Amino acid sequence: MKFVIQVCSESSVEVEGKIVGEIGKGAMVLVGIGQGDTDEIADKMVKKLLGLRIYPDAAGKTNLALKDIGGSLLMISQFTLYADCQHGNRPGFTDAADPGEANRLYEYIMAKCREQGYTVEQGVFGADMRVRLVNEGPFTIVLDSKDVVK
Repeated sequence: MKFVIQVCSESSVEVEGKIVGEIGKGAMVLVGIGQGDTDEIADKMVKKLLGLRIYPDAAGKTNLALKDIGGSLLMISQFTLYADCQHGNRPGFTDAADPGEANRLYEYIMAKCREQGYTVEQGVFGADMRVRLVNEGPFTIVLDSKDVVK
């Protein structure tokens, strides 16, 4: 499982000309689900995501977590995080989970964040989306379950 977390002051996602998800301050998170990912892995990734101290305090140091700033999440399913570019110039995606399981885990991840009191907006799984983002910093973190789940 992979999360690309981008600290933002605002972000939105549009499908077929309509905004389907929009947040102010918080994080836009691209969510990649891989072969073999499980609820247990998702739980650990969500815990890490929500606990990351990636927002500046009054002194400008990254000491605050999402809850400390009253931030929201915009979560976008992104199977291309599992692109394999080792051979040739056309990426392969065989390491990405099959769509049914990927969608189930994507929904599970968002539900876990909501259960903890976070506002979570989302894209539309499998849709052609237009994502807009004002990345603050820029500050971007890549979380990979192979580094988080030990």
